[in-house]
Amino acid sequence: MAEYKTGAADETVTQAGRILVVDDDPAIRQAVRLHLEREGFRTVCAADGREALDALAAGDIQLVLMDVMMPRMDGFSAILRIRESRNLPIIVMSAKSEDSDKVLGLSIGADDYITKPFSSGELAARVKSQLRRYLTLGDVHRSGRSGEVARNGRLEYDFAAHALAVDGEPVRLTPTETRIFELLMRNPGRVFSAEEIYARAWEEPAAYAPENTVMVHIRRIREKIELNPQKPEYIKVVWGLGYKLEQHG
Repeated sequence: MAEYKTGAADETVTQAGRILVVDDDPAIRQAVRLHLEREGFRTVCAADGREALDALAAGDIQLVLMDVMMPRMDGFSAILRIRESRNLPIIVMSAKSEDSDKVLGLSIGADDYITKPFSSGELAARVKSQLRRYLTLGDVHRSGRSGEVARNGRLEYDFAAHALAVDGEPVRLTPTETRIFELLMRNPGRVFSAEEIYARAWEEPAAYAPENTVMVHIRRIREKIELNPQKPEYIKVVWGLGYKLEQHG
């Protein structure tokens, strides 16, 4: 593993910490490193999931770019391990023909995905978007702040601390899940289309056919807040329109 640093770029994101690039192909690691280097990011590279976990334990990593198919430990296994204790942004790097990998990556904890081959512009845009949202939220599970608290049935949410409790027990949300949940929690009963949820949570215009991406994140939130995710009491589908958070006394 090696660290790289370059000159000035967007200070709002490049001062955030290092980016971990995980891919077993040296050429891809080098290309991604160079793209990020031109944007002023510091990077660490790893060749598989085990090296990625070692890098996370050793240094200040604040975003992970994760390949899927790798020896020793694949990307999916690494994401599951990371999500046991960390909520930093994770972007899956997947081949164009592997749509199922994108959905699986999102379902186990990734925040976004980028399709190989990708342009340097797309890579930089997605990294900056994730980092800006992460920095806006701060460390959503270590903040000691408290402020406006909303209650909805079994749910209690502190907007200043970005802290969710269900039946009095703290629940861990990823940065993307936090954005989506806050949007719904601030607007109980209002129906949001998948396109609007995507635009609000990702802070960019909805990508082509964002329904699957939003659906996977909604499913993950349901698994954390619903007694029976198959028969949700809170986050409901309004067929043909989108999603809403049901108000409970």
